[in-house]
Amino acid sequence: MQNKTMWMTSAAMAALLAAAVPAQAQDAPADSGQTAESQPAESQDDAQKSEIVVTGTLIRGIAPTGTQVIGKDREEILASGAASTTDVLASIPQLNYFGSVPRANQDAGSPVFYPNLRNLGASGGQDTLLLVNGHRMVGQGIQATTADPTVIPPAVLQRVDVIPDGGSSIYGSDAIGGVINFVTRKRFDGVEAASHYSTADHYDAVDADLTVGKDWGSGSLYVAYAYAWHSDLLGQYRDYATSNHLAAGGSDLRNTACAPGNLTVGGVTYALPGRVAGTLNRCDDPKVIDLYPREQRNSVFASFDQQLSPSLEFNATAYWSRRDTTVKTAQSTSTGTITALNPYFSPIGAETSQSVAFSWSSVFGPSNVTNQRFDSYGTTQGLTWDVGGGWQIRAESNFGRSESTIHEDGINATAAALALAGTSTTTALNPYNLGATNPAVLAAVENWENYSYGVQELAEGRVVADGTLFALPGGDVRLAAGGEYHYNNLRQMMVSGPRGTTAGATRTYSSRTVKSVFGEIAVPLFGASNGMPGLRSLTLSGSVRYDDYNDVGGTTNPKVGVTWEPFDDLKIRGNWGTSFHAPGLESISPVGQQAQILPVSPYIRPGDSALNFLRPTIVLAGGNPGLKPETADTWSVGADWKPKAIPGLLVSATYYKIDFKSRIGLLSATTLFTDPNFAPFYIVNPTLAQAQALTGGMTVVGAPSVAALFAGAPGSSPYLLADARLQNFGGIKVKGIDFHFAYAHQFGEFGLLADWAGTWTLDRLTATGTNGPWTDTLKNGTADLSFVAMLGGKFRGFTARGQFNYRGGYPILGLVNQTRIGAFETVDLHFAYDLPAKGWLKDTQLMLNVDNVFDVGPPYANVSNTNFSQYNGSTLGRLFQFGVRKTF
Repeated sequence: MQNKTMWMTSAAMAALLAAAVPAQAQDAPADSGQTAESQPAESQDDAQKSEIVVTGTLIRGIAPTGTQVIGKDREEILASGAASTTDVLASIPQLNYFGSVPRANQDAGSPVFYPNLRNLGASGGQDTLLLVNGHRMVGQGIQATTADPTVIPPAVLQRVDVIPDGGSSIYGSDAIGGVINFVTRKRFDGVEAASHYSTADHYDAVDADLTVGKDWGSGSLYVAYAYAWHSDLLGQYRDYATSNHLAAGGSDLRNTACAPGNLTVGGVTYALPGRVAGTLNRCDDPKVIDLYPREQRNSVFASFDQQLSPSLEFNATAYWSRRDTTVKTAQSTSTGTITALNPYFSPIGAETSQSVAFSWSSVFGPSNVTNQRFDSYGTTQGLTWDVGGGWQIRAESNFGRSESTIHEDGINATAAALALAGTSTTTALNPYNLGATNPAVLAAVENWENYSYGVQELAEGRVVADGTLFALPGGDVRLAAGGEYHYNNLRQMMVSGPRGTTAGATRTYSSRTVKSVFGEIAVPLFGASNGMPGLRSLTLSGSVRYDDYNDVGGTTNPKVGVTWEPFDDLKIRGNWGTSFHAPGLESISPVGQQAQILPVSPYIRPGDSALNFLRPTIVLAGGNPGLKPETADTWSVGADWKPKAIPGLLVSATYYKIDFKSRIGLLSATTLFTDPNFAPFYIVNPTLAQAQALTGGMTVVGAPSVAALFAGAPGSSPYLLADARLQNFGGIKVKGIDFHFAYAHQFGEFGLLADWAGTWTLDRLTATGTNGPWTDTLKNGTADLSFVAMLGGKFRGFTARGQFNYRGGYPILGLVNQTRIGAFETVDLHFAYDLPAKGWLKDTQLMLNVDNVFDVGPPYANVSNTNFSQYNGSTLGRLFQFGVRKTF
C-alpha cells in the first residue's frame, strides 16, 4: 500500500509536468561569481538576469524586498577547502554550529547535524528550511526527518544563500528561523578535478572530486562525483577531553563504573582489586570516545537543461549519496548487587552482599562501536513555458528517498543481572575479575545491539505563474501565484536485542500530505524613471501562503516588505511576517520511546552532594505524540550603504526581532537546574512509584528494569529522572543585530579584501508557559556575540587571507567554582597560487590552509565533557590542508 501511494503520487507529479512547470529555481546570475566554464554568453547576460528566480521570492528578475541575504559565493567555498556543505556553513556566525566542527550523534535520535539559524530549535524537526536549488530534500534518519546537507558536494555549489528571516509565506513550514539554499552550478563545459589532504595531531582526511560537463549552446549536461574520508579523533589525543578538572580548580567528574570496578558496603567504597576502605577507582571516559568519528562519503550530482523551443525549456537534476560513519563511545557499564549465593562472592567482613559498579572494558574493549549507513537520492524535473506578454508558467516535480541504518553496540542488561545473581561458576559473573567468568556467560552479555532502520520518501509538485500586471511610473507591478502538493512518509523500525535479530521490533509508518496555494506581488512606486532625491526607489511587496495539512489543520502566513533607496548609495529595508512549523513525523511518533539509564549522574543540582554523581540517572527519550505546531512573528529592519566616494566599501546592519511560540525543544543539560522553565521536566531523588509511573510501557536501556535500580544498597537509587523527550515550551523572544563591513579594492596589480561579519544578540528570553515566566538566557548559557574578521590580498596569481573567528563567552550558573564560559577564538590562514598559464599547468591552482593556527582548545567547562561541542565550540586542533584544483 505504501509503494502504491508513492507511485500514485509520482504519477500525479508527472501529470503536473505535462501541464506546464517552473524553471530550475535560484540559478546564479552570470555576474555572481560563476566560473568561465559556467557563464552564459555575454549577449545573453541581461536575458539571463531577467529570468532568474532568486532565494526568498517567487518573482523572476528581482531581489527579495525588505530582506537581507547573506551567505557564501563559489570563490569563498573553494578557498575554504570544505569537504562537506556543513563545513561551508560552519563559518557563518548566525548558525548554531559556528566555531564548531559539525558532528552528529551515534544514536537514532539525531544522526544528522542540522544547521539552525538563530539557534531557535533543538528538535529533530526543522526550524530552518534547507533547500537545494529551491527544492526541499528528503529527510534522513530514524527519529529525525531533517535533511542531510552533506549529500550535496561543495564542488557543485555556485553559492549558498542564507535568509535569516521567516520564509513561510514563500516556502511553507520549517522556515521560522530562515532559509538556507544551496545553489548549484547550472552549466559546466569541460573537466575539473580537485583533491585535498588534511592532517592534524592523530587525525587525517582526504577528499577528491571530479566534474565532467558539456555545454552545446541550447543545453548542457554535467556530472560530478565527490569522495571524502577522514579518520576518527579519540579524546585521549586532546588535553581538554577530560572529566577530571581538579588541576583547574574544578571537580573530578570521572566515572566510577570502571575496570577494575568498585564495591560499596555499608556506605563505604572499596576500589578493586585492593579493596581498601574509602578508595575509589575512577575512569576518564572522554579519553576513549570519538571526539570526531570516522566517516566515508560518496556523492554524485548531475544537472541537465535543454531549450526545447524558443518558448519551452526543460531542466532536471539528480543526486545520490552514501555516508558510512563509525563512532566510538565509552564501553558499557553495569551496577548491581552481588550476594553470597554467587560462587565468586568475596566478603570484606561479615556482610552477605555488596553493591558493585564496573565497566566491561576489560573483556569487551575500551569502547563501544556504532556503525551507521545513510543512503539517499533525489531528482527534480522542471518545465518553463514563456506564454507571451511577459508571463511565464513554471512547473516542477521533486522526489527523494533515503534509508538509514544504525547498529549501536550495547550489553544485554538482563543477562548481566542474571549472571550477577548466578549460583554456579557455569552461570555466574565474577565482578572482581570479569576475565575469570565463563566465556559463554560473557558472550551472552556481549551479544546485544540497538538496531534502528528508517526509510523516508518525499514527493512534491508545484506550478507557478508570474508576470507583469501593469506598469507604474516606478516600474512594472509583478505578480507570482501558484499551488503546491507535498507528500512525505516515514517508516521506522527499532529493536534492542541479540545481533542479527529483529524479533520484538517496534515498527511504525506515518505520512503527511500538504496542499498549498500562494501568491506574491511587488509594487515599485518609485524607480529609475520617476525617482528623485530622497526617493530614488521605493518598492513594496506582499506575499501570503495557505497550507492545508492532513494532520495538523490549516495555516495562513503573510509577509510584507519594503525596500527604500533615498540615495543611490543607501538602501533601507524592512519586513514583517509570520511563520509556521509542523512537528516532524518522527517527533510525534511513539516509536523509540525509552528509558535510558546512565550509570552516573553527570549533572547535580547546586547545593547537593558531589557523591550523587555515583548514582544513576533515568532519561526519558523519544517522540511525543502530544506535540503542537510552532509559530512565530518575525520582523527586521536594516540598511546597506555603498558610498560612491569609497568604491568597494559596504556597510550593512540589520535589527531583527523574533517572537517564537510553542517552541519544540529539548531540555538543556547545561542549565537544567538553573532555568526555572525546566523544573516541570525533572525529578531529583525520584521514588520507585514515580519512576515506574513515568516509564510505564517504555523499553528500558542500560538496566534490566527500573525496579532493579531501586533494589541496591541505600543511597544507590537513581539521583535524577529527566524527561528529555521533545516538548512544546512556551517560546523564545530574540532581538539582535546582524552586521557586515566589507571593503574590496584593486591597487594596480594588488587586490585588497577586508571583511567583518557577525551577529550580536541583544535579548534572548525563554519560557515554558505561554505567558512566562521569562528567563534571560544571556545571563545563563548563551553567548551574545559571534563574528568572523578577514583580511586578505591578491597579487597576480598569489592569494593570501587571514581569518579571525570569535564566539563570545557567557555567564553560566550551576557549575562548581565556575561562573563563566570563556570565549572561543581561533585564527585561520589561506594561501593559493594560480600556476602560470603554460602547457599542462594551465588552469591549475595550489592551495594551503592552516586552521586554528595557534592550536587553541575549546573554553574550559567544569563538566563531565563527553560532548565534543557541549559548551562553546570545538576544534580538531591545528589542521594543515594541502590542495590542488585543475580545470581542463
